[in-house]
Amino acid sequence: MSPSDLEPIADAAWPARERERLGGWRLNAADGFSLRINACWPLGEADRDPEAAIDAVEAFYGERGLPVRFKLTDGATAPADLSDRLARRGYALHGETLLMTGPAVGVADPQVELSARPDPAFEALLIASAKGNAADAAERLEALGRIPAPARFARLTLEGRTAALGACAVDGEAVGIFGMRTDPDFRRRGLARRVLDALLAEAAGLGARTAYLQVEEANTPAIALYGARGFSTAYRYRYWSKPARD
Repeated sequence: MSPSDLEPIADAAWPARERERLGGWRLNAADGFSLRINACWPLGEADRDPEAAIDAVEAFYGERGLPVRFKLTDGATAPADLSDRLARRGYALHGETLLMTGPAVGVADPQVELSARPDPAFEALLIASAKGNAADAAERLEALGRIPAPARFARLTLEGRTAALGACAVDGEAVGIFGMRTDPDFRRRGLARRVLDALLAEAAGLGARTAYLQVEEANTPAIALYGARGFSTAYRYRYWSKPARD
């Protein structure tokens, strides 16, 4: 799938609390933590001059006290010179991220519990993974709760504890993987792969054929895991940001 085909699917799979449009530009806002749901996705031409559109985006995020952030995707950003326009305005480049795709083929695992909603044990590990940032955890839990059906939430229990988890969103023949977490006490045991396999097997049963996921370029262990599982980089995206106004 091309970036122009897959990016709208990825946007719908991880929904922001607030969503507005400026023509082909998608404005997403929540509490400012998860970058994807707190950024403008310029996936097509705006409904006005590019400079006026940037002004409108800055006003949108400024009204909410959030950093102004653009998510620019290789092969799907309009206009093509948007990064140059943002650089002239003082935006900083960061967050190089890979969009990886692979086959939606997995193996069911009797120790991986699947549900249509995150349960309290799932939520507890996700909150713990936020390392004390309760607001960050709350935003991500809210986003997980907004994933449209059919969604699945996977939890692997070992030694009486939630050891690993993940989630997926199925949209036709595409399935997005989100929220992969492993308790630090259970790392290096292949649990993330087991959760991923269980999610992919479930998604395939729901009609998915192609899986996608986002992983930061600096996260080499995750990239190695997904690469070994048959995923490869389809394209990249990166963020351009300005701090929130006081």
